[in-house]
Amino acid sequence: MLRIHFTGADLAGVRMAARPDALWETILSFHRLRDRRGAPLFGEWRAETRSRLNGETRLLGALVPARGYFPDFLTPARGLHGLEAGLEAIRETPPARIHGELALLAASRPGAAPLPGWARDLPEGRPEPFGRLLGALRAYHRAAVEPHWSHIQGRVEADRAVRGRALLDGGADELLASLPPMLRWRAPVLEADYPVDRELRLDGRGLLLQPSYFCRCTPVVLRDPELPPVLVYPVTHAEAPAAGEPGGPGGASSLGRLVGHTRSAVLEAIGQGGTTSELARRAGVSLASASQHAGVLRDAGLVVTLRQGSSVLHTLTPLGAALLHGGTRPRPTRRRHARRGSVEF
Repeated sequence: MLRIHFTGADLAGVRMAARPDALWETILSFHRLRDRRGAPLFGEWRAETRSRLNGETRLLGALVPARGYFPDFLTPARGLHGLEAGLEAIRETPPARIHGELALLAASRPGAAPLPGWARDLPEGRPEPFGRLLGALRAYHRAAVEPHWSHIQGRVEADRAVRGRALLDGGADELLASLPPMLRWRAPVLEADYPVDRELRLDGRGLLLQPSYFCRCTPVVLRDPELPPVLVYPVTHAEAPAAGEPGGPGGASSLGRLVGHTRSAVLEAIGQGGTTSELARRAGVSLASASQHAGVLRDAGLVVTLRQGSSVLHTLTPLGAALLHGGTRPRPTRRRHARRGSVEF
């Protein structure tokens, strides 16, 4: 059981990650690559990814076992700002911390083969061992995560929209209560089923909520309680992957159906997210028409739909946002900067 203990200051410091974290998605996807669960969602992705790999599994497997502890230094906070920023942060990890975390890794795997020489040499800070590690992470990310990044972004943005609405409706209490079912908010403690017993006391530091595409079933927290607290939890997946997502069919043929002023109006009405009723009102169409058009947009990979209670919430994917803005990226809005990354609902 995992128990995260909040104070009043911690509730005020709860925040949502502004985007997917490149290194969390990389490490957690490496777990998904080696397990056989979730075949309808990840089966095709596994097959495609394995065909693109070239030795990275063996190298990363030395530090990231199929189950259990893996070193915290592999998922630094700067991974929220992109792969290269995260890799730079790994390279700057203090040697004493690397040594301690590798010792924890060895202790958590009694009877396992010892770490390879290059991994044992990491605390010495020499370029060659780090070159092997960072090269393997970069190559694996490009093979497994980068081809699907827009879909990962779309799912994370949809989750952020759900949490943001909960925060606006009922504050931090409602936000924590809205998290996926494996997380249970029993104020002032957030509980989750967990492989080991953990008590995490935030002590006024707040908590960063990091939705993740490749996290599955069980949330993840850092092992070191002194590090800035982060809770990585699974985004909600449909029973079958949407068109164009990892493991799903391509969406090119569906895009040809995207014609007409009404459907364009519905796409624009989705904007930063809305329920089907809100889309109907904004676009000036019936509820049935709004639902039908949202379905076509979803099949085309332009919209992600999540169920929240008795209603559904529609948000744009990066492709939908680009199409809405004439093929250009939307102008960024000013964001508040928090200790572990920018936050914007």
